[in-house]
Amino acid sequence: MKELDMTLAPLLARIVVSLSLFMATPPAQAEGTAAPEIAPQTACGERSTVVARLAERYGESLKSLGLQQNNAVLEIYASDSTGTWSILVSHADGTACLVASGQMWEQEVAPLGALGDDA
Repeated sequence: MKELDMTLAPLLARIVVSLSLFMATPPAQAEGTAAPEIAPQTACGERSTVVARLAERYGESLKSLGLQQNNAVLEIYASDSTGTWSILVSHADGTACLVASGQMWEQEVAPLGALGDDA
């Protein structure tokens, strides 16, 4: 179990840092415009705001979704042009939480071979 904990630690650290940077980075603004109000640093926010930021900053759009047992919706957003991706969990109260993000997104179109195949 300790080996698993040690391999997850760097991944969890990257997620925490990514979430902090995502929520703290203000969007680009035109010269002479007032800076928008920034919410306190958190990984959650109003779903419509979070989705708009993913589209504006990273060009991401909804690629896939699924219903979780607690009636939350897991949503995957990605950009074919930039290769960035984000995973949100949206709740019935209108909030969404960014749970993971990264780069090098590829939309898999062909089934993967069996484990151990070199194909």
